[in-house]
Amino acid sequence: MSRAFVFPGQGAQTIGMGRALATAYPAAKAVFDEVDEALGEPLSALIWDGAIADLTLTQNAQPALMATSIAALRAMEAEGFGIDHASFVAGHSLGEYSALCAAGALTLSDTARLLRIRGQAMQEAVPVGVGAMAAILGLDLDTVAELAAEAAEDEVCQAANDNDPAQVVISGHKTAVERAMALCKAHGAKRALALPVSAPFHCALMAPAAAVMAEALAAVVISKPVCPVVVNVRAEAVEEPDRFRDLLVAQVTGAVRWRESVLWLERAGVTEYWEIGAGKALSGMIKRIVSDSATRAIGTPEDVAALKG
Repeated sequence: MSRAFVFPGQGAQTIGMGRALATAYPAAKAVFDEVDEALGEPLSALIWDGAIADLTLTQNAQPALMATSIAALRAMEAEGFGIDHASFVAGHSLGEYSALCAAGALTLSDTARLLRIRGQAMQEAVPVGVGAMAAILGLDLDTVAELAAEAAEDEVCQAANDNDPAQVVISGHKTAVERAMALCKAHGAKRALALPVSAPFHCALMAPAAAVMAEALAAVVISKPVCPVVVNVRAEAVEEPDRFRDLLVAQVTGAVRWRESVLWLERAGVTEYWEIGAGKALSGMIKRIVSDSATRAIGTPEDVAALKG
């Protein structure tokens, strides 16, 4: 059986995530300690006892979700279910950094610092209130992309996340996104939902953040991953360390091609997906992309214990 480890993106964060793992597994606690040290602040205290509004800030949510994913992986390793149990890894948006860390391409400390920089840069790229994102349900990618382009007029509006066959997220200027939502509903979308995000991710408005990430990524060592990483902007596996920098920079403004990534994994023989970290959002998307796939979410000590069943 071929298996992929997949890592969630922003939106999965909850207060208290990873606390039980850190209590049950010293190796998981060590992840949060190392991330705190790398950032020079007690992020773990915010994750476990802070306010959800503070945790949801992009600069906090990104390293926090990565830390929770890697803590879950360390707990799995303690029970004999490490990265050697995966044929591929993949992550949704920031989850791609978690995947690279899990596969040994990035150190944990470098990953935490990169995600803090990424979160700050993405937030600062567009003034609050200027941009927006919306989920379009019930229309395919080509239709949504065409309607987004029509709605853009002289602004930015584009498909940002191709999540599954029935969900595409659009991103850009708030007024353009609102025009696109109306157009999509007029063309048969079941729903068009504004997303509670603080910036318009994965669109051309993120160009300033891409420049920041190019500089930040140039300063870190990227090693060969122990297994191939299926990357967002290419929807295919990559193993060459030198390619990851450019792909991670492109990811800031480029679309998250999650549906295509899962279809690539299916063609590569993957039949089982372990979602490692907070939430179960990716498992739901994967089931809608490949209905006969097997999925399991691993984010608590009970989930880890169930692996031995």
